[in-house]
Amino acid sequence: MQNPANLGSLCRTVEAFRLQSLVLADLATIRSPVFKNLAASSHHWQPLQACPPADLPQWLGQQQANYPIVALTAEPTAISLPKFVFPQQAVLLLGQELTGIPAALLDQCDYAVTIPQFGLVESLNVQTAAAIAIYEYVRQRIS
Repeated sequence: MQNPANLGSLCRTVEAFRLQSLVLADLATIRSPVFKNLAASSHHWQPLQACPPADLPQWLGQQQANYPIVALTAEPTAISLPKFVFPQQAVLLLGQELTGIPAALLDQCDYAVTIPQFGLVESLNVQTAAAIAIYEYVRQRIS
């Protein structure tokens, strides 16, 4: 995900639910006025990390030593979010706004999860989908 508006909204969501970290392709994004506006100052409190897209396969491999990787995808073989039980801790992998998660990265994931939809539009905004998945993760922790 590279859109500053989506990233600002995602930062706000991640901070609201007190997740451990938000990993961005480039921390320069947080200087964008659009990012700052939608982040609503959450970037001042939310831990942020940078991982350039080219380094993502290696970074995911390092994370797998401690955390399962959960891909949020529209793949038809993915587990429906209402049926998925999140691990206690995990990395949630999001895709690009238009192209999703590349197949090579999906192959590195431990789980693929999808959000069931019922309308005519075939996808959700990536930030919106992430917020739904994050809420479900937190809901499972507090239930």
